[in-house]
Amino acid sequence: MGLKMVKLSRYILTVLSIIFASSAVACDGVELDRADVFDAPLCIPQTPRRVVVLDPSFGLGVGLDVGLPVVGAPLDLMSDEALLKRAMDHGITSTGFVTEPSLETIVALQPDLIVGFVGSESMASGIYPMATRVAPTLLFTSTDWRAFYRLLAGLGGKEQEIVAELDTLDQRIADIQARMPETTVSVLRITSWDFQVYMDAPETYAPFEIMKQAGVRRSAYETTDDPSLTLKRPDREELAQLDGDILLYIVGGTNASDQDGRHEEVLNDPLWQMLPAVRAGQVHRVSHGAWMQFSGVASAHRVLDDLETYVVGSP
Repeated sequence: MGLKMVKLSRYILTVLSIIFASSAVACDGVELDRADVFDAPLCIPQTPRRVVVLDPSFGLGVGLDVGLPVVGAPLDLMSDEALLKRAMDHGITSTGFVTEPSLETIVALQPDLIVGFVGSESMASGIYPMATRVAPTLLFTSTDWRAFYRLLAGLGGKEQEIVAELDTLDQRIADIQARMPETTVSVLRITSWDFQVYMDAPETYAPFEIMKQAGVRRSAYETTDDPSLTLKRPDREELAQLDGDILLYIVGGTNASDQDGRHEEVLNDPLWQMLPAVRAGQVHRVSHGAWMQFSGVASAHRVLDDLETYVVGSP
């Protein structure tokens, strides 16, 4: 081999060794390389010291449950008063409203980790460029809230505690399922601008997943095998298809729907009065805090409380 070829070979080996060495030390923390984390592989601190969460439900509730040092969260217009009190008791600073977080406030909090439960990559792509300029940003894109628990529990050092809490929850779900009557249940959310029906679907929002696990039967209108169909927005005439024996309805959330009088108008509408559950006196309003700002195990038990009270305990 000629001298030039030897020098070239040595140069290539040197470059490759630098590349491999830099890749080996590139993450001085925890490297997450999983399909449910946006823009993975992602390097985050081994032991976060100042965490900002981007959503006032899963991120905040689960973050507190697993012992993360949460310093900031979007607390404006929160609908879950119990979770808001927890946040205030922990001295958490509000970063504004969930869809309009204050970048200035987030920067001032000096986080070393930003966390969000966004549920999809399309949602993640909008907030990620802003957040990642401030700190490593963990955005969870799956609807599997239990997997999110287990992921964050690893950062907070509470893996065993969280596994035990989820096992206890599953035992309660199984007990309720064994006592669930052969009745159908309809669920409707009333907002200031529309009606919303969260589906009994292969992938659905956590409270309705829990309903399914607990053996609740929904009406035909509310049931689908289509994994992409998670929400319907019926018009007023379509409400007639909510023909369950029991009707649970939700008013409010991170909006003023429970203050502008629209739901009283709906409840007095002749079409509403004709629904089978309304005529039978089996219509019940449930908490928007637990159902529309679901934030973890505590919310799951509150949903189960409603199922036990209004479905299992119904005449």
